[in-house]
Amino acid sequence: MDLAALAEDWTVWNRTETELILAYRPDVFDTESFPAPCLPTIYLTRGKRTRRPGVDRAGEEWYVTLYLEPEVDHQEAVVPDRDAAVAAAVDLAEEFAAGKFDFRSLYQVPRESYLAELDTLTGRA
Repeated sequence: MDLAALAEDWTVWNRTETELILAYRPDVFDTESFPAPCLPTIYLTRGKRTRRPGVDRAGEEWYVTLYLEPEVDHQEAVVPDRDAAVAAAVDLAEEFAAGKFDFRSLYQVPRESYLAELDTLTGRA
């Protein structure tokens, strides 16, 4: 797994054989300034989440998903292997950190103070 190109604003939060979780600026999204569920995260997982009880993941493909909140997400990529998924996750992290990702479009009901802080942190303000 090559994470050398990961934007410095992102931290490897967890890494296993079947998942990788990246967290954006945990120094800012520290549960005091913002609630913990607002921590932007990128999940790289093997298999798609399923709602069937007793089944965690289904399939062999790798999924890269950005979460801004538990109910606000963007599926970035579905790829056949881990290396391609890591590359997609690193690219998404770079795009987000550089202010090139339009995270506002993911919201049906925007939370202006939260989004304004993300705009500032990512240079979109």
